[in-house]
Amino acid sequence: MFNAYPDSIGNRLADAIRLLKLPELEDAFSLFYILPTFFHSDLDRGFSIIDYDINEALVSTEDIAALDELGIQIKLDLVLNHLSVRSPQFQDLLCNGEASRYRDFFIDWDEFWKDHGTRDAEGQVVPDKVFLDRLFMRKPSLPILKVRFPDGSLKTYWNTFYQKVDFAEITALDFADIEGLDADAAQILADQIKIVIKDKGYLEAVDLDHVAHLKDDIIKAVCSKREYLGQMDLNARSELVWSFYDETLKKLSGYGAKIIRLDAFAYLHKAPGEPNFFNRPGTWIYLQRLKSMAQRYALTIFPEIHAEYGAGIHQEIAEQGFPVYDFYFPGLLIHALEFGDSHALLRWIGEIRKKGLQTINMLGCHDGIPVLDLRGKHTDGIYRPGLLSDEQIEATMQRIIDRGGLTKNLYDASGKKIDYYQVNATFFSALGEDEDKLLLARAIQMFMPGVPQVWYLDLFAGKNDYEAAKQGRTAGHKEINRTTLHWPDIEAGLRRRVVRDQLALIRLRNTSPAFSGELRVIESDPHQVRLAWVHPEVSVRLEADLCDHSFAVYQDDGTGEALVLASPGHGTGLSVAVGEAERT
Repeated sequence: MFNAYPDSIGNRLADAIRLLKLPELEDAFSLFYILPTFFHSDLDRGFSIIDYDINEALVSTEDIAALDELGIQIKLDLVLNHLSVRSPQFQDLLCNGEASRYRDFFIDWDEFWKDHGTRDAEGQVVPDKVFLDRLFMRKPSLPILKVRFPDGSLKTYWNTFYQKVDFAEITALDFADIEGLDADAAQILADQIKIVIKDKGYLEAVDLDHVAHLKDDIIKAVCSKREYLGQMDLNARSELVWSFYDETLKKLSGYGAKIIRLDAFAYLHKAPGEPNFFNRPGTWIYLQRLKSMAQRYALTIFPEIHAEYGAGIHQEIAEQGFPVYDFYFPGLLIHALEFGDSHALLRWIGEIRKKGLQTINMLGCHDGIPVLDLRGKHTDGIYRPGLLSDEQIEATMQRIIDRGGLTKNLYDASGKKIDYYQVNATFFSALGEDEDKLLLARAIQMFMPGVPQVWYLDLFAGKNDYEAAKQGRTAGHKEINRTTLHWPDIEAGLRRRVVRDQLALIRLRNTSPAFSGELRVIESDPHQVRLAWVHPEVSVRLEADLCDHSFAVYQDDGTGEALVLASPGHGTGLSVAVGEAERT
């Protein structure tokens, strides 16, 4: 599975399709996970959806037809938990208020908590501590965004993820039409408001007591200069929301999608007194309802969730018949490569096989390298250990941070940092920009159980983009691993061994019948990984050394075992592309 934004390669999806049509990529990919700037969006690089219509600036129906001609199926996102404030639904709500048919489409925070909290000095409902302590925070403040309606009323909506509020330059001229406010007073007021907004970030902190009789007119004038973005949580108690989900799944199927990733689904079910993350049984009820909808349109859905291994949520999802994202693999692999120890990685492979888990795995992706996922968890008074110890996790992640990785944190209800969530870096930079390590990582991934997903930038050994990360956009830290590749980058990359050999490994995985056979883990020393896929027609075997980062791949089609690819540091020093006679 290839994974990219529509404009990750060149300027449009057509440029990525041009890449996939190159002889060097022939037979390499069967699936393309296209990230959600495929749709109209405005924040969080696509995950704040305005609507699910095709974003004509980046995508065309001809692009979709071209992928079908290549035999490449499409995977798309359905962002379950939220929509943009610019969505037609929220804009209708802003325009029509209580008369809007979408008045219950989003979650009115104060209405939700009115019987379970108290109002603070500003009139904001703050949940009682017993409820607040159960909330899972993605930012160091309450998950809310205050919205002022045209009539001047102020409402607070549930906003779990990102928001951005900007004011255009406020001047005395903005108050020129307010009767009873002279030019000097207007200038003083404009200066005061600018200072407060710059310092506090929101209008409500401005003290207007000295002009209380003009307050409504002043606020109206200032609000006309305000632009806010936000991912507003949907109210899944509303049947209108479920009709929207059904319409959207039908639309995605019409685009030719076969697989749908359910983004942020674990935050959808909310109830006072319950966690706002994967509470039970509500989450399961929602998920089964979505599965029934998807089946009507011949869609396979994949729930996306990050949680500690010790919580066992991945196993719960699998037991309900859903594939799971293998967010454990990237951290386990980095640990294995950095410390020459295969124990934890092989234990995880053994668990996947024993429990029959269906997985999608990856090295890098549009998000960060998971950290929290590897940890243990105290549940019901019982501690279930993680895949790595806290000390191993800290050592692994510190190595990535020392190489320029940026951290994403989690917070408790008071806004205090309680844990890393992920580290943002390209996988190549996380490995110290060592080509042998990256190539070995790809070889191991191609021999893992599950569907391998390949981030476009990993394929071309992309490095951390610090300038992009410094731009200060919402979720800008993630841009460290989202550099756009232009055609000269592609041409130069395809001349590099680390790119050509990755493609050889990917092509082998995508075309060899061996990988529809049985995976065998061959006994080895702790610093080695030896994996074989055995099929009646053909078998393939990986021999890897985690200390010197060398490896070799062998294939046996019944006529005897032959070397098909080896790292330069392995034995003969050959680097042979599958199906090619030329040796480099």
